Amino acid sequence: MKKTVSIVICAIMLACLFSGCGGGKAAKVVNVYNWGEYIDTDLLEQFENETGIKVNYKTYESNEQMYSVLKQGGVSYDVVIPSDYMVSRLINEDMLEPLNFANIPNYSLIEDSLKNMAYDAENKYSVPYMWGTVGIIYDSTVVGEVDSWSALFDEKNSGNILMFDNSRDAMAIALKYLGYSMNTTDENELNKAYELLEKQKPILQGYVMDQIFDKLESGEAAIGPYYAGDYLTMHEANPNLKFCIPKEGSNVFVDAMCVLKNAENKDNAEAFINFMSGTQQSMANSEIIGYTSPNKEVGDVIDIDDFTKGIMYPDGAALAKCEAYINLPQETLNYYDKMWVELKS
Repeated sequence: MKKTVSIVICAIMLACLFSGCGGGKAAKVVNVYNWGEYIDTDLLEQFENETGIKVNYKTYESNEQMYSVLKQGGVSYDVVIPSDYMVSRLINEDMLEPLNFANIPNYSLIEDSLKNMAYDAENKYSVPYMWGTVGIIYDSTVVGEVDSWSALFDEKNSGNILMFDNSRDAMAIALKYLGYSMNTTDENELNKAYELLEKQKPILQGYVMDQIFDKLESGEAAIGPYYAGDYLTMHEANPNLKFCIPKEGSNVFVDAMCVLKNAENKDNAEAFINFMSGTQQSMANSEIIGYTSPNKEVGDVIDIDDFTKGIMYPDGAALAKCEAYINLPQETLNYYDKMWVELKS
């Protein structure tokens, strides 16, 4: 009986949390769903103090996890911050609400090069949040110097290797190493990438997402692919860690703030997006999380050393080798799902 009552009480509390109920009058709230380790939490308090809007903040580990949660329904979110290709997928599936840019004047501060990108060509549904690159984070005292994806498939690193725990990123690494586009729909190329991941599996320590922080910082593992911004956080905890964009090329990404279809707090959501796009807020956020701000004023005023700037703002030669993800046809996505289930089983 006590367990049943507790479950009912928890359900009521959770419903109240996301509906803003209380005191007989709905509170001003915004429900935000973002990646883990991906915001300066002081900004949430600042936003609440400046606007009177309460932020209910939840996190996910991957685009695919976020998408699955949204498709299942249940808890209602207002703002989500997916990556480029997932923004495109959400648009195609009519899961996003067009933005009222009159409520987002700070959009004028976004770099022009990050507007009208393929994932939202008409700039109707999204505002860039951060951008960055994927590379290899490694302890050179254990695995030596690294400049290629080959290190993730090398048996001499067996037991020390971590791999992305999502199909799109894992397959992209295998595809780039083999010389293919990470956006290929050619089943022959996809099959070769799958075979490479299958051969890699026995030498892995494990598939991870946010768990990579503890494992690389503590020295439990010595090499794995992850995001440049997160590398800067890990490097503070473990100075032995290095980062490279592999010579075969990698992924350059944009994560963008969007409002979900039929969001209960759309005006509040747009107020949150506008706030996070402001120069001071975007700079503070970038300094804390290590990702590159899309705000065109931040690069000139941000207080970072040359080492950090080199990671956050890679040179043109490195970026020229990188690709942005595009949304793949449903047939290819289904093929990905099938291969991933087989690989993980």
